[in-house]
Amino acid sequence: MRCELVRDYRFEAAHFLPRVPETHKCRRMHGHSYHLAITIAGDIDPDTGWLVDFAAMDEVVEPVIARLDHRVLNEVAGLENATCEVLAGWLWRELRRGLPLLTQVVVAETPDARCVYRGE
Repeated sequence: MRCELVRDYRFEAAHFLPRVPETHKCRRMHGHSYHLAITIAGDIDPDTGWLVDFAAMDEVVEPVIARLDHRVLNEVAGLENATCEVLAGWLWRELRRGLPLLTQVVVAETPDARCVYRGE
């Protein structure tokens, strides 16, 4: 039996967008309460009844989030232009090593603005 698991995480961070026009509001430093949804997919283990233990997902995701939480994202290597799209791709690359069944990363800056990334 095949399924998808989705696990949600949250973190707070500030950023600015250095490549937008000087007059754009996002050029200035500002912060977001980010919502991150990680999706993995695969076949359920017939013995355990699980695809993956949610705690095992946490072991991979939480250290990555700790590198971002209450930080200025632009100061993190690879996030110098910390758009939602760039952040989603960065998270994919950071998480894929520990979550080989990763199929989707969703990063929301606000309740109504998010980026969905499904890999390279």
